[in-house]
Amino acid sequence: MEERNQFNSIIDAVAQEKTMAKSFMANVFSYMFAGLFVTGFIAWYFADSEMVSTYLFNMQTGNPTPLYYIAAFAPLGFVLIMGMGYKRLSASAMLILFLAFATLMGVSLSTIFITYNMGDVSTAFFSASSVFAVMAVVGYTTTTDLTKLGNILYMGLIAILIAMVINFFMQSSMMSYVISVIGVIIFTGLTAYDVQKLKRIGEGSEIGTASTRKRAIYGALDLYLDFINLFLFLLRLIGGRD
Repeated sequence: MEERNQFNSIIDAVAQEKTMAKSFMANVFSYMFAGLFVTGFIAWYFADSEMVSTYLFNMQTGNPTPLYYIAAFAPLGFVLIMGMGYKRLSASAMLILFLAFATLMGVSLSTIFITYNMGDVSTAFFSASSVFAVMAVVGYTTTTDLTKLGNILYMGLIAILIAMVINFFMQSSMMSYVISVIGVIIFTGLTAYDVQKLKRIGEGSEIGTASTRKRAIYGALDLYLDFINLFLFLLRLIGGRD
């Protein structure tokens, strides 16, 4: 009888963990999709209203304006603030910073609408969405521990960032192509790794608490960055510039 009660307790604990994980991941994806919607709307609005050519580029020389560099690098500042201030910030403050970050990313990404044709942008977006969805399912359902894979991918990410800095000066089209291919591979793998990591966080979280909400927002930021980078690397691979 005692063994049966212990068995039932284990079953209940597992069921509770699954429930918490599902609730947590639902919140993560809700925040992520909200961020992507904000980014997409702002990018479209800036490009459609010709604000890109007016404010981000000098119409006479075609060179980027100071506002372009602010829009390009400001999102990094928001990521650093969210990371370093995670313990001190409230859940509401984290959400405001995340949406502000998504807004600035929209301004920055609005340039793709004048750099690439819409057909290639659409193809890259739907390709990224398909790959992301598949790898998210893999990360959520697999029983294989992806921790080692994640460590390797993060090392690869550092290497690719260094290569991008080098290629900024070299301007090699072949190196740019290789970087894009490796970038797609890295962020495809990171999507599965991050989803599994967040699922495990969700299994040990309490539903409805402020700390859980903060974890969900920060997790949404991770997945948002996975998707955006996957999309951008795919766009560089298949995109024909206007």
